[in-house]
Amino acid sequence: MDSAVDLAGWKSMVAIACAVLLAVIFLVSGGWKTIDPFGASARLSQTKVPGWLAMPGTITLGAVEVFAALLILIPRFRRWGSLLIGAMLVFFMVWVGYYYEALTGAECSCFPWVKRAVGPGFFISDGIMLLMAVFAYLWAKPSAGLKQAAMLLGGVAVFSAACYGVAYSQNTGTKAPDNLTVDGKTTPVNVGKVFLYFYDPECAHCDEAARRMAAWNWKDTKVVGIPTRMPQFGKDFMQSTKLNAGNSTDAEALKKLFPFGDPPFGVSLENGRQKAAHVIFDKTEPQAALKASGFIE
Repeated sequence: MDSAVDLAGWKSMVAIACAVLLAVIFLVSGGWKTIDPFGASARLSQTKVPGWLAMPGTITLGAVEVFAALLILIPRFRRWGSLLIGAMLVFFMVWVGYYYEALTGAECSCFPWVKRAVGPGFFISDGIMLLMAVFAYLWAKPSAGLKQAAMLLGGVAVFSAACYGVAYSQNTGTKAPDNLTVDGKTTPVNVGKVFLYFYDPECAHCDEAARRMAAWNWKDTKVVGIPTRMPQFGKDFMQSTKLNAGNSTDAEALKKLFPFGDPPFGVSLENGRQKAAHVIFDKTEPQAALKASGFIE
């Protein structure tokens, strides 16, 4: 009898430990996507998610991850949370497995600070988390309270929508400096249309995006390149990609005005004020957005 009680207690402790660890992981992951949807959607687009789906996918995934983390943390909802987290982990592994050849070595875009490259270790770590979700499910009491869980989901959805509204407002209307130093010369950017392209000369995504942009008809838009590191290679980057834009040395000041995560990143200015931030650089974006706003034909 005592051994049975000990075993039950041991299983309960393991289930609680697994639930807490998974809750922390998914709260961090989902919280980042919710609070910084623009930065997270840029990362998501680099994992073969179509550009048009990156932002709504980021908002939805962030809300679901936060919701699942709260479910698994609350004892009465733990089994439901375990099922939801397990389903997401299986989906992540299937997605990465399908695109494994293209994504090998790339950042998995799960967390804002932790660098986790796609490779065998990705499947091992996700497999461990999946096993933890199984333990949390098997050794937890049956879930109950569907109405309360639905209310919790509604609260998370409202919070997610509010965070997106704040992030969107922060990414429009900001006033840029009247002048930038471009190729050693003072260049006004407070009149007309200007596109600021933040890039890393050694970034493959930045190079690919610049080559696509080089083929666009920019009409009367002034394009300014802003190398975020190794500016001495900026001129070579512009020549090799054929974008042939001037380079500004005002990266640090501009990054404070227009904060972002990893490049590539773009800001479209109209008469000196930010019209939009561009974090998705794929075959459709930001081309569609720039065409709609009249920056390119």
